[in-house]
Amino acid sequence: MRIGVLSDIHANLPALEAVLAAMPSVDAIWQLGDIVGYGPHPDQIVARLREAGASGVRGNHDAAALGELDLEAFNSDARRAIEWTRSVVSEDTLGWLRSLPTRVELEGFTLVHGSPRDPTWEYVTSTPVARAGIAAMTTPSGLHGHTHVPIVFILDDGRLDAIGPADGSRLTIDGRRVLVNPGSVGQPRDGIPTASWLILDTDADAISWHRTAYDVEAVQRAMIEVELPVRLVERLSYGL
Repeated sequence: MRIGVLSDIHANLPALEAVLAAMPSVDAIWQLGDIVGYGPHPDQIVARLREAGASGVRGNHDAAALGELDLEAFNSDARRAIEWTRSVVSEDTLGWLRSLPTRVELEGFTLVHGSPRDPTWEYVTSTPVARAGIAAMTTPSGLHGHTHVPIVFILDDGRLDAIGPADGSRLTIDGRRVLVNPGSVGQPRDGIPTASWLILDTDADAISWHRTAYDVEAVQRAMIEVELPVRLVERLSYGL
């Protein structure tokens, strides 16, 4: 089974469309949350994911758009973007977001947004946090987003290694336990402005990471038109 894995799309329709166009034929699409927030296309993103038959989980920005999180927990730019999203998003979109779990197990993988021990908020940014997350999983391996940075943590015979994959990097899991981040489609933050995503091949027991260029200026214009925070607009140019 071949699966496209996406995370942190953040209402960036040009990025999502470019990724879907670049993606080879897959049997399923999984998404790891933060579908909305930051970007100008919340309804269009959800409609496109539904059209593609995507399944997965909700993230903290999705929960905030639903009114389930206190906005004081977000920085000022994120808070303004969520408030704007709440003001324009359709009830149909909210209903779909509300139907998503915070954690799901598929094909031997735990899918979360944050971490396996805190699916909504915890950032997996170090090996101690990754080790705790792997220990919290009942599946052999896991997929998460939230940090907007592609990375894989590999647990092998008690040793935990972290690898930052590049475009085209391929990892054979080979029975090891892994916790994998595909990076962000709509808001990459590893210094590379192209959309980041991955392909999971369960038959080959392998993962490959990919980067896709998209029309950054188009989404920036759309963000400016609806008066989203300037800092959110500018950072797309640099992937930061």
